[in-house]
Amino acid sequence: MAKLDKARKEQVSPIDGLLRRLDLERLDRDLFLGDPGPGEGRLFGGLVAAEAVMAAGRTVEKGVLHSLHAYFLRPGRHDLPIRFVADRIRDGRTFSTRRVVAHQGAEAIFNLDASFTTPEEGISHQDIMPEAPDPEQLVDWEQQRAARQGWSAPWHFGAVELRMCDADELAPGQAADTPRRMWMRPRGVIPPDPLLHTAVLVYASDRSLLSTAARPHGLGFGTMRGASLDHAVWLHRVPRFSDWLLFVTNSPVAHAARGLIHGAMYSRDGTRVASVVQEGLVRVPQES
Repeated sequence: MAKLDKARKEQVSPIDGLLRRLDLERLDRDLFLGDPGPGEGRLFGGLVAAEAVMAAGRTVEKGVLHSLHAYFLRPGRHDLPIRFVADRIRDGRTFSTRRVVAHQGAEAIFNLDASFTTPEEGISHQDIMPEAPDPEQLVDWEQQRAARQGWSAPWHFGAVELRMCDADELAPGQAADTPRRMWMRPRGVIPPDPLLHTAVLVYASDRSLLSTAARPHGLGFGTMRGASLDHAVWLHRVPRFSDWLLFVTNSPVAHAARGLIHGAMYSRDGTRVASVVQEGLVRVPQES
């Protein structure tokens, strides 16, 4: 009950709870301590990724994150702090490379390779953002899920709000890789630090990907077991995550219980901000 009461207090300003966790304690030049926060069950991988981005970024003197590649090694827990050990692989004139390993207890749970760069003028092109309904006309996904599950009211709202444009199930005749569109935005104000905006965007980039891979198989909330295996993000522009972003995801292939998911993030004016790729484990629960 104490954990539940504490979590309910945090829902008053959920983005503030996330920002507190992203404010890592610096134990040494390249050693940081993170708070996983209250909760039950497995720790959300997007939080560990976002905290690792903060640890990497705090060791870089110039430049902004432009890409990351990460592996989820073990499930994280809520009852132990996370130690982030940063390795300064390279500092060049244009690019800087960092590796961060996250530990809980005596085990590594997450590994991140990140590259930072100094923005410059050069070639520029992008695809066209898919059409999507206005987010203000859509229902909050947390409320929608609560209604579908028969809950009286969702007591927990995450730091990032989602509004789905497409149904969880594919319509008859739709291809397995039919894109799924969703709007997302922080439930509050993020301070102007570009690294914080980047970390919150990385946090959000881990939302709904496994369900995209499960969608062609009619597996929805509560009918599958899944886990993120690896995760990659490319930031095409320095993000300012203060308004709605359209996150378009699709799963072009799945085999041997592993699904691949592609994602693209667009600002409301159609600018492509980021690209995401993840492979996840999607299993059908076996009857006992």
